Amino acid sequence: MSKKTSKNSGSAISPLMKTLATYMAGAAKKPLPKAVAEKTKHHVLDTIAAMVSGSRLLPGRKAINYVKTLGGKPEAIVIGTKILVNAEQAALANGMLAHADETDDSHAPSLSHPGCAVVPAALAMAEREKANGTQLLRAVALGYDIGSRINMSLHPYDFRSAGHSTHSFGPGFGAMAAASLLAGLKYDGMRHALSYAAQQCSGISCWMRDEEHIEKAFDFGGMPARNGVAAAAMVSSGFSAVEDVFSGERNFYIAYDETRRIGRAPQPQTLIKDLGRTYEIMNTNIKRWSVGSPIQAPLDALLDLIRIHRVKAQDVASLVVRVAHQGANTTDNRNMPDICMQHMCAVMLIDGIVTFESSHDEKRMNNKQVLDLRKKITLLGDDALTRAMPSRQGIVELKLKDGRMLRNHVKAVRGTSDNPMTRAEVDEKCFHLMAPILGKGRARKLCDAVWNIEKIGNVTKLRALLKA
Repeated sequence: MSKKTSKNSGSAISPLMKTLATYMAGAAKKPLPKAVAEKTKHHVLDTIAAMVSGSRLLPGRKAINYVKTLGGKPEAIVIGTKILVNAEQAALANGMLAHADETDDSHAPSLSHPGCAVVPAALAMAEREKANGTQLLRAVALGYDIGSRINMSLHPYDFRSAGHSTHSFGPGFGAMAAASLLAGLKYDGMRHALSYAAQQCSGISCWMRDEEHIEKAFDFGGMPARNGVAAAAMVSSGFSAVEDVFSGERNFYIAYDETRRIGRAPQPQTLIKDLGRTYEIMNTNIKRWSVGSPIQAPLDALLDLIRIHRVKAQDVASLVVRVAHQGANTTDNRNMPDICMQHMCAVMLIDGIVTFESSHDEKRMNNKQVLDLRKKITLLGDDALTRAMPSRQGIVELKLKDGRMLRNHVKAVRGTSDNPMTRAEVDEKCFHLMAPILGKGRARKLCDAVWNIEKIGNVTKLRALLKA
């Protein structure tokens, strides 16, 4: 398409794209509703805590070592270090840090983890552009809205069944939206950045076979965060692009029409449905436990039974855990403690609680008491719970040696949009994740800074609190 046609032909741009790009371009000046601003702070702090704690885990260490080799203009900090790199490299490293563990947030309707891509991208571009805290919050909220809607427009569970990684697609667009707001892109720039996000989106769902979580951290966080910042930075520097990647010949939805074969065509209108009224960050979950998402509900269920009935590990004759089939497949007897269902349930029964330390204690996977208890635990994929998706439900059926049968079905995990954590609960979680690395004093100051982020005139002022 010639420059003349693309610049001047309104017919080349669909009403959907006009609405979407206009909203994105105006989001920088659109105040967030009070409840949305508060929830956005929860997710910014939660993701920063995931990055700080992830900086000492294997995927985080590998990411840090990698970006050290790249050089470049010092624009943004690699969290948990003193390293400054360019914004794209910072987004890549911090995205991997954010998903180095299973601590980061998740958005069930879009089958994605938005925070580990959107927040690192937003922080990196905010530092580059010396943006203020209010701009950062608005960028993050926009990123959750755009990324989540991209996946939902593709029918995410069917899209994953076709082999694509929903955890890479939507978050890449979300990272682009956040970075583009902070780069100051206007209507034309937003349309072009969307096209570069579409060209870079990729990912296949074999990530679940990654034994060391390194590629998975890249697929979920590092790659989409980096690509989103790159899209915004390229357009900001003058790159032109396809005027409307979502309509016309060989567009995005034609390329990824994976569900039409089963009678469910993509729904592009989802991109603008209730935009500005329904903020998807309000529908995003924060994890109470530093473990894989499918393990959250069983741990909640076990904790209730332990506390109500005073159950001890030595009382247990058998335990049956039921989750959705996908959750069972991805957590069944894995070799990493925080994504192994049987191990984490055994730890909960023995300790009466699960902490960050206990969920990452690899040596304990060989502990005789834990191994003996794991032999009594059966994990089953459940048809009804699979049909209940995207809700992350879990059922535990506990048989005690005295003959009692205890059952608990958790439908709304603590931290989900149906059962959200309070500010105090998020603060407690994040403080305890960061204190071992930053020290208690600096961890406290960082939590307080995020809760009062509107008062920060330049996001680079957070560097002193983020380095270690």
